[in-house]
Amino acid sequence: MNIHFWGVRGSIATPLTNSELISKIESALRKSIELGLTDISQVSEFVKGLPPHIGGTVGGDTACVEVRAGGGLLILDAGTGIRRLGLDLIRRYSPNGIEAHILLSHTHWDHICGFPFFAPANVPGNKITLYGAHGMLESRLRRQQESEYFPVSLDAMSADIQFVRLEKYERFNIGDIRVATFPLNHPGGSFAYRISHNGNTVVYATDSEYQDLTQPAMKAYFEFLRGADILVFDAQYTMVESVEKENWGHSTAFVGIDIALDAGIKKLVFTHHEPTYDDEKLWRVFQESKRYLELQRADRQLALHMAYEGLEIEV
Repeated sequence: MNIHFWGVRGSIATPLTNSELISKIESALRKSIELGLTDISQVSEFVKGLPPHIGGTVGGDTACVEVRAGGGLLILDAGTGIRRLGLDLIRRYSPNGIEAHILLSHTHWDHICGFPFFAPANVPGNKITLYGAHGMLESRLRRQQESEYFPVSLDAMSADIQFVRLEKYERFNIGDIRVATFPLNHPGGSFAYRISHNGNTVVYATDSEYQDLTQPAMKAYFEFLRGADILVFDAQYTMVESVEKENWGHSTAFVGIDIALDAGIKKLVFTHHEPTYDDEKLWRVFQESKRYLELQRADRQLALHMAYEGLEIEV
């Protein structure tokens, strides 16, 4: 099973600004002077050794994760990241047809607004199936492509596009991939997905707030998560912000660590990054999370990852 992150921001797309880029360049130049670089042949290794928040970026696209398993293609959410994924799929699969299964956590804008730009949906012969546990799922997707909001209607997209309405706690198969749903705590409702194939499991649980972390309150959720190889988790806020923005429907890295340890998760991936955080702030929050884990872990093993565009994990 291969997991590839195409969009990791929350709420709204957040492209890198010119001032942020200049700040990265200045930081890199200062480090090069400190290290005494004197030859162009040293540049490549120097750049590779830069901290991620200077030498790279988490990216600015909103939620979209590709999961490939046993020949099946699953896409978790259709935020702005799905545009680049679509172009890459056409490159990879051309001239063969594409069959994609898009599992929507919910239909807030940052999780669906990329679908009108999903190029495979405009290619005759491709088959695109969208799944979601919200009522009027097809109507919600259609409305965002009405002429008041977008120039191309859903009906004008040439692929075979189907919609599947899921139920709470539903379990179903996509080929030989097993999928289960679980309701989360988010305004308007959101759903997690547990995806299993050949003994490997990834859980995608974005856009959720955890207000009661006691064992009785979390028992069903822990059972849904239990033993997953990877948990992709909404960690949009700091602890202070989670109090200031109570009932906004998002969580923190610290809560994710507590949940992952209790549920026996092997790898925890933080995503849905706050749009007002630059790469440096996200890096600081991630380092604080690793320190928190060191205080909490005892003898339990848990690997932490901060999602960024292009991150790939094999399980």
